Amino acid sequence: MNYKVLLKRMPTELANPVNYFLDAGDDFIIVNNLLEKKIKISFDSHECLSCGQDLPIFAQGMCKKCYFESPQTGEWVMKPELSRAHLGIEDRDLGFEESMQLQPHIVYLARTSDIKVGVTRKSQIPYRWIDQGADQALPVMETPNRFLAGQAEVLIKQHIPDKTDWRKLLKGISTDKNILQVKEQIKHLLTDELESYWLDETLPVKISYPVLKYPEKVKSVNLNKIPEFESILTGIKGQYFIFEDGSVFNVRNHSGFVVNLSF
Repeated sequence: MNYKVLLKRMPTELANPVNYFLDAGDDFIIVNNLLEKKIKISFDSHECLSCGQDLPIFAQGMCKKCYFESPQTGEWVMKPELSRAHLGIEDRDLGFEESMQLQPHIVYLARTSDIKVGVTRKSQIPYRWIDQGADQALPVMETPNRFLAGQAEVLIKQHIPDKTDWRKLLKGISTDKNILQVKEQIKHLLTDELESYWLDETLPVKISYPVLKYPEKVKSVNLNKIPEFESILTGIKGQYFIFEDGSVFNVRNHSGFVVNLSF
């Protein structure tokens, strides 16, 4: 079968294992059904997810102009502690920023290659954890806005990572640290104000992925360098396709790429 697909984040469904989908315009492709099949991905064009033009993608699915102008890519997105909507201060579009920042946020621990700390809107659970390839995740705080969650993350990440080693993740290598023990170890890092948002009675959410076999070595496929690629799909984890030959393809990192997909 052949599809023309504008790549963006794959929608997911928490199941055992996680279900993955590709938006193919008028159709949805159930990616789990493609396991053990040969897939061919060929670059066709670009389509900025903001302006829709065929322009080189700079980051997060956007052309350079849109990336530096869109309210969806303000600094506060990657650095929650820079949020200012709670003060009524605009970054790029106050209405949009209030809608995103002034809602409940979760500070969480996720077990990936190590146990890491992260922040997400409450409405994005469990999707954020799935996108990161976590095999366990644990909410530790719920705050009324993004700024407070970012403040907590800044304190916690001085002691535990806020990044994932993607190579270890895609080799199936995870830490054996106990996520509940780590939770208890970080509580004392918070200020009295932030500690008031602590969640005492949370339990880890366990997540499994449709991976038939983890590779011993991984090599990333970049459509800017390799415009056409073909191999047998052996797994999906995070937002990655994992192939039989050890190649891995980050679907979300190719947001804004229009590809011909055949299998």
